[in-house]
Amino acid sequence: MGEKSKSKGCFGWFLVIVILALVVGAIVYTIKKKTSHSSKPAPVPGPPGAVEKKYAEALQTAMQFFDVQKSGKLVNNKISWRGDSALKDGSEARLDLSKGMYDAGDHMKFGFPMAFTATVLSWTILEYGDQMEVIDQLKPAQDSLKWITDYLINAHPSANVLYVQVGDPDKDHKCWERPESMTEERPVTQVNTSSPGSDVAAETAAAMASASLVFKKSDSTYSSTLLRHAKELFTFADKYRGSYSDSIPRVQNYYNSTGYGDELLWAASWLYHATGDKSYLQYVTGQNGKDFANWGSPTWFSWDNKLAGAQVLLSRLSFFHAKDYSDNSGLQMYRKTAEAVMCGLLPKSPTATTDRTDGGLIWISQWNSLQHPVASAFLAALYSDYMLTSQTAELTCSGRSFKPSDLRDFARDQADYVLGDNPMKMSFLVGYGKKFPEYVHHRGASIPVDATTGCTGGFQWLESTKPNPNVAVGGLVGGPFLNETYIDSRNNSMQAEPSTYNSAVIVGLLSSLVTTSSAVQSFTT
Repeated sequence: MGEKSKSKGCFGWFLVIVILALVVGAIVYTIKKKTSHSSKPAPVPGPPGAVEKKYAEALQTAMQFFDVQKSGKLVNNKISWRGDSALKDGSEARLDLSKGMYDAGDHMKFGFPMAFTATVLSWTILEYGDQMEVIDQLKPAQDSLKWITDYLINAHPSANVLYVQVGDPDKDHKCWERPESMTEERPVTQVNTSSPGSDVAAETAAAMASASLVFKKSDSTYSSTLLRHAKELFTFADKYRGSYSDSIPRVQNYYNSTGYGDELLWAASWLYHATGDKSYLQYVTGQNGKDFANWGSPTWFSWDNKLAGAQVLLSRLSFFHAKDYSDNSGLQMYRKTAEAVMCGLLPKSPTATTDRTDGGLIWISQWNSLQHPVASAFLAALYSDYMLTSQTAELTCSGRSFKPSDLRDFARDQADYVLGDNPMKMSFLVGYGKKFPEYVHHRGASIPVDATTGCTGGFQWLESTKPNPNVAVGGLVGGPFLNETYIDSRNNSMQAEPSTYNSAVIVGLLSSLVTTSSAVQSFTT
């Protein structure tokens, strides 16, 4: 009897302790919820749905172009016709700039679009890495990203110096040779306090900040290194304001920047996500937002203009942490402008852009016409998934309501057009589908591996009437004209040249479509 009473008493005390623990735990949880940093992980639905074969195969194809474009000493080379190249890049500045990626069909390393490539690829991994992993593309994406960020780290040898170009574009474009055969001098170009480049420095900061999140769990030391560079570069970009196109006039013929305000906001947005430092949020929502954000006026997302990207990225905060940001009027303006961007894309919206081909492709630029529709579709897919994940039912465009599925349908339509559902019945993704460009404007792809050529000797291959002997697999070419025609010719660089930054946006778009039930991941500091 006494033993039973003792057990009953102990059990009673045990219940009291358990109840107290639960109460204390609930209080602590509530306090943490109220005081935790506002970039806490977003709620995420279950695992990805069924794999959509078309988009999975297209993504596996698109990812390979990053390997095609790699410079330096290649590790685990997957492209049979590529080899080591540009091993001495940066040597004149006593730097190792051998890595990184060639810009397009040439052998230039332009830091501005290359950094944009890294930022978009990071964003894709952060949002859709789980879907990429389903088809074994996450690790290749991380490897390709690191190939660029390794280069960017070395290109930033001190706080206020950033090397933004390797090669002389005028001389480079007078050569037609394989990268493995290059013997010409490859000068390096920098921005610094006396020759500022806020646009390229801030874009590089965005690339490093976003990549620091990608590698945070797998390599914390590397992540910290990236974040340190990102902070330094942003400070440099903001303190010494000026466009790199003014400091380096010769880049105006290649990658002319139309302003640096968008890159400053883009970089600060990524730094806020990467650090949780509210000074970066204040930067984008305060006076700098008023000066540069162009609130209320939708723009096109590209290597030159990051405003739409920043608007969608910052909308993420108000979607998933509405209570934390309800009194931030600046942030709400980014969200409203992002909504205006989406309303402009939806074909049945009262404010839909009329800049489309008869086949439904967004059409903004004759040169590299696919960049804008693919980038727009990537943003639409993201916004759709933000709505779905946060259980936001509708988007209102001038009184008319649209669902997340409407944005996703738009994204699919643009992707399908690229992959062959177009009046030309051809895929613009090299190596995908039954019909794709065979005369791609790409030096390495156009010259046989065993050919011996110098700088000018390879022009015979540019003029050859035979298809490329090597397939620039995964390259997204420039695309069709407004009248939906495409001239498959190596001399037609306007339409037939693929670019690394095109690969970034098509990889982003396809990653969002790989599975039937798409959902963004959580990422935070």
